[in-house]
Amino acid sequence: MESEKDNLCEEDLPGGISPLEEKFESWRHKISLFLGPLLALALLLIPMSGLSSNAHTLAAIIGWVVVWWIGEPVPIPVTAILGAILCVLAGVSDARTVLAPFAEPTIFLFLGSFILARAMSVHALDRRFAYGILSMNWIGDRSWRILFAFGAITAFISMWISNTATTAMMLPIGVGIVTAMSGLLEKKTGKKTDPARLRFAAAMMLMAAYASSAGGIGTPVGTPPNLIGIAMIEKFAGVKIPFFQWMLFAVPMLLVMYGLLFLLLYFLHKPEMPVMEGGREFVRLELAKLGPWSRGQKNSLAAFLITVCLWVVPGFLAIFWGSSAQLTKLYGQRLPEAVAALIGAFLLFVLPVDWKKRQFTISWRQAVDIDWGTLLLFGGGLSLGNLMFETKLAEHVGQGLLLMSGAESMWTITFASIFIAIAASETTSNTAAANMVVPVVISLAMAAGVNPVPPALGAIFGCSWGFMLPISTPPNAIVYGSGLVSITKMIRAGLLFDLMGGLVIWAVLRLLLPLVGLA
Repeated sequence: MESEKDNLCEEDLPGGISPLEEKFESWRHKISLFLGPLLALALLLIPMSGLSSNAHTLAAIIGWVVVWWIGEPVPIPVTAILGAILCVLAGVSDARTVLAPFAEPTIFLFLGSFILARAMSVHALDRRFAYGILSMNWIGDRSWRILFAFGAITAFISMWISNTATTAMMLPIGVGIVTAMSGLLEKKTGKKTDPARLRFAAAMMLMAAYASSAGGIGTPVGTPPNLIGIAMIEKFAGVKIPFFQWMLFAVPMLLVMYGLLFLLLYFLHKPEMPVMEGGREFVRLELAKLGPWSRGQKNSLAAFLITVCLWVVPGFLAIFWGSSAQLTKLYGQRLPEAVAALIGAFLLFVLPVDWKKRQFTISWRQAVDIDWGTLLLFGGGLSLGNLMFETKLAEHVGQGLLLMSGAESMWTITFASIFIAIAASETTSNTAAANMVVPVVISLAMAAGVNPVPPALGAIFGCSWGFMLPISTPPNAIVYGSGLVSITKMIRAGLLFDLMGGLVIWAVLRLLLPLVGLA
């Protein structure tokens, strides 16, 4: 589950940011603080033919919210709350309607998933998993195998927990491997080696960031844009995408993406040492430090596996008995994905690690450290999206974009949606980008009279594809702050991966969506 960059302060990043970047960030905050309300006022004063008064007011509020989402003069979740407040104060809708999305079932799916991820982190289950695979004999001391396995582990973990948490966990592992290579080079050449100058260092750092963000597309809970988009597709297009059905097209997409990512980073930053003697020993030493499996790790794994099973069962029921079968429908009604996530989270509070001391797998004090800001941001985004459809503002914007773009067919609209979302994700958080782009794309497709599901899915995946700049995602900021990758290397690799990723998203959706019944 994606954690947003609004919750990641620059001072929390290892190495901090440069004076030039700090100056840019300061001006960005100051300018947007005043630009938001000024834009809202200007939009209110500008005549907008064809819009109701409520839609006109909503357009002004959204203008303010979007500017603050991009400029971040206040935390992004706070801006989402401001949008809801302004909608009630301005009479766009009543408080019950505006605030209802903050209690959508998807919010509780997030909540349960976040608590599961928190338990995995508390008990170091995520690190045990990562070190265990990296220490396998197959990987050995080959640099390309180390890079490949490092990225594959990162992407897999990010399918289930926040990309920010995944990057923060994998960064020290990557730094340790790079440092080991630096030491080996010094022994081999007899010269002082700066790890920051190694091509392999750039490859490892960018892999930690990019694989974390790419991995999130694999499951509905991997990143907030997935859940936002799924909720909006169900609400506005009337199409429900179950957990298993999502994975049928998202996992193949992830596999293709990861293959391209590995080739891109490997050939852009070829390792100085094809064979890195001592790398496996470093990883095994770190694994040994974790000691034997703890009760907390076993409990966390059990709760996680039970939850995943509950998530994928509807897909198997639909395959063997059909989606319209009584059993399939009953399961979906009684055990929806949100309830399955809450069951997994509940188990963590009752599975003991020390019964005599009444200590359980996770305590409430530990559980409350989850990312509450993302829950608020998600609720605020859903609220604004609902109001855009109720007031017909989304329809108006969609028709305008349709005329400007000239796109007419479903797949040309999908192509445009992907790259619009990618551009938006480079300037603001992926969750904010999804809240802005997905409802407009759905309305645009409806205005064109085509199936809105493929364009919406294209926008959802595009919102996770911001790789060029340190400010694009928290993983980018984390690895940039390590000092082991330069801004020029990040921009070069990020731009190429943005372009490649956009094309792959379009191609995979066009190939697989008809096969899974969504196009």
